[in-house]
Amino acid sequence: MPIASSKGLPHPSPEAIIHSKKLQSLIRENIHQAGGAIPFSHFMGLALYTPRLGYYMSALPKIGHPGDFITAPEISPLFSRCLALAAQEILAILKKGNILEIGAGSGRMAADILIELADRDCLPEQYLILELSADLRQRQQTYLSQRIPHLMPKITWLNRLPDSIQGIIFANEVCDAMPIHCIQIETDCSWERYVGYDQKGEFIWENGPLSDPILDNRINDIRPFLNFEPNAEFSYISEINLMMERWIAELAHCLHQGVVFIIDYGFPQHEYYHWQRSEGTLMCHYQQYAHSDPFFFPGLQDITAHIDFTALAEAGKNSNLSITGYCSQADFLLSCGLDKLIAKESQESMPTMLEISNQVKRLILPSEMGELFKVLALTQGIDQPLLGFKLRDRRTRL
Repeated sequence: MPIASSKGLPHPSPEAIIHSKKLQSLIRENIHQAGGAIPFSHFMGLALYTPRLGYYMSALPKIGHPGDFITAPEISPLFSRCLALAAQEILAILKKGNILEIGAGSGRMAADILIELADRDCLPEQYLILELSADLRQRQQTYLSQRIPHLMPKITWLNRLPDSIQGIIFANEVCDAMPIHCIQIETDCSWERYVGYDQKGEFIWENGPLSDPILDNRINDIRPFLNFEPNAEFSYISEINLMMERWIAELAHCLHQGVVFIIDYGFPQHEYYHWQRSEGTLMCHYQQYAHSDPFFFPGLQDITAHIDFTALAEAGKNSNLSITGYCSQADFLLSCGLDKLIAKESQESMPTMLEISNQVKRLILPSEMGELFKVLALTQGIDQPLLGFKLRDRRTRL
């Protein structure tokens, strides 16, 4: 994905600008009611999840080439087929169970997983989809009913987490879209980054007090990683995802027995808060461009941050889940049998195989998604090693 400054991005259509201006007006009203500034976490939540206007809640295209970004299931069905093999192992252990996918995007991942499991005669009792966006839910229902009509009785859409589930929970690129607290650590003090607006109504950064008491403890945990010289003047910007940690507690509460697979881009804590990463990991995606301006036409772009996988693992442990595996996406897919799935395609024509080869490169090369994306497995009531981590397990690096 090309990196661009917000000034070099494609200009939105007049209709899109009107859409964004409605959301901007609502955000400014929130800022006014709060006394002139709101924590960035509040701004990000409004920009992404305001009903009908927020990025994920609107009818604007998001995923794939017409949209703003491409996820692994859109790159190749081989990604989802590998997840199906990981699920097959768990379903065999449990004898019966369900699959829950959180945030199903276009529906392609659900279709590819169900097709692979049907071919292997090990379908789950139900394939549950938790989708907050009414627009995405409609797109998923249309896509799945056209592609796998015979499997539609297996699929159920949810508005909230189930009270109890036995089986597998998949969360692919879910955590990175959760509202995050932006923090600024200085030599002898710490701030939270807020959002206000100037006399022209344009959004601006402001500093303010920590909005959640937990942030102070998290910042104290971060300082030792920064490794600055004593008494040296410095300023360090980064992010803390408290919502992600609370979300793990909710998953643990409903998981009766099974595995949570979390797939996302990020680092273990000591790498996330490296002193050289002094501007944080906040990133925006607009029409296949990546840039760092979260104030560019709110509602028309995705806003994300990388994941602190150590915090995720610790949140799971604090909720009585076991940390059963952690590795790169490349290692996980290869452990699940990616090479064997590719071999099954070897009878296809050469152009098709060249296309598959290019897709696989995007999934596993270190310069693409292979190393930046990680897979974390948290389990309840399953103690044995899991298929996806047999090649390499990096839990000691968390």
